[in-house]
Amino acid sequence: MGINFEEVRRLVPQRYPFLFIDKVVELEEGKRILCLKNVSGNESFFVGHFPEYAIMPGVLTLEALAQASIILFKKSFLKEETSNSVFLLASLRASFVKPVFPGDQLLLEVNVEKVVSKGAIVQGTARVGEEIVAKASLTFGLADKSSLG
Repeated sequence: MGINFEEVRRLVPQRYPFLFIDKVVELEEGKRILCLKNVSGNESFFVGHFPEYAIMPGVLTLEALAQASIILFKKSFLKEETSNSVFLLASLRASFVKPVFPGDQLLLEVNVEKVVSKGAIVQGTARVGEEIVAKASLTFGLADKSSLG
């Protein structure tokens, strides 16, 4: 089951220039998601990272994995609208294996490890072609905006 960009925009709270999912290629509710991010040389972060040698910041690859996790969680476990909720990253373990450059196509795979009532632990892998560029274990929870301050 694929999801186009318009539905991605509806599911993910981030907006330009911080939306890093172009489409969902595969979705197994409650188990796994595979998303695509086309890395364009026109991305705003390339202006400063790095002006002489454009490399996608590793933290933004992690953000893309987190956004894929949000889509998986919403499509699998939140069947009602959550406009008053935000996702909070509780912890992560990440490793960066290779840099990501303009023109690359990031394949973002997230697999569910454990789900609790308002959160989950997931394992994410980012690839360019068959090569792993980053891996991460993400723990996140859902919170009501009004409880944050």
